Amino acid sequence: MIDLHYWTTPNGHKITIYLEETGLPYTVHPVNISKGEQFQPDFLRIAPNNRIPAIVDRDPADGGAPIPLFESGAILLYLAEKTGQLLPADLRGRADVLQWLFWQMGGLGPMAGQNHHFSGYAPERIPYAIDRYVNETNRLYGVLDRRLADRDYVAGDYSIADIAAYPWIVPHEKQGQDLADFPHLKRWFDRIAARPAVQRAYALAGTINTQPSVQTEESRRVLFGQTATNLPR
Repeated sequence: MIDLHYWTTPNGHKITIYLEETGLPYTVHPVNISKGEQFQPDFLRIAPNNRIPAIVDRDPADGGAPIPLFESGAILLYLAEKTGQLLPADLRGRADVLQWLFWQMGGLGPMAGQNHHFSGYAPERIPYAIDRYVNETNRLYGVLDRRLADRDYVAGDYSIADIAAYPWIVPHEKQGQDLADFPHLKRWFDRIAARPAVQRAYALAGTINTQPSVQTEESRRVLFGQTATNLPR
């Protein structure tokens, strides 16, 4: 029913977690981003921003032609509306989930992603950039920790807001963060890590990306060297 174009990144894990949680049938189409497969014309027709994940829903609710979709937050929202799962139907509950989904999309993901880049991938260490993004990641962890002080999940029951945030906390050590500094966040993190669907999603990732991450000049160029002038048309 769902074609999932996927690689083993935090944004990719969001969608496999959701699909495993809900039991929606799906087929994985690996897109090895270190080899530049995200720039293939067939993929760009689905995901014009040349980023994973992307999906094609071959059985949309309106019975029409297949629906392609890119951007992990949009995909989570679409799938939640399609299945009626992990997104509240009531006005206030839905608004609460969506604000935290967008918090992840606009804050935690981009800031942690820059943290990863300057701490682990940049060809030279730039202390200002590293400090900037490690500190901002720390601030965002603090926001989430305070939010979780009096609740088990980010917005009431377990939802797409939790699914969006969790994969960006998994590499906390790489981000220069110690979960012991955030006890409420750690409690939430451990609870989600124990969910069978989450474990299945990460086990699947291990079968798809079996090679250790190797940084070469070519992989850096593919991942970080693209501009508008050298994208496929």
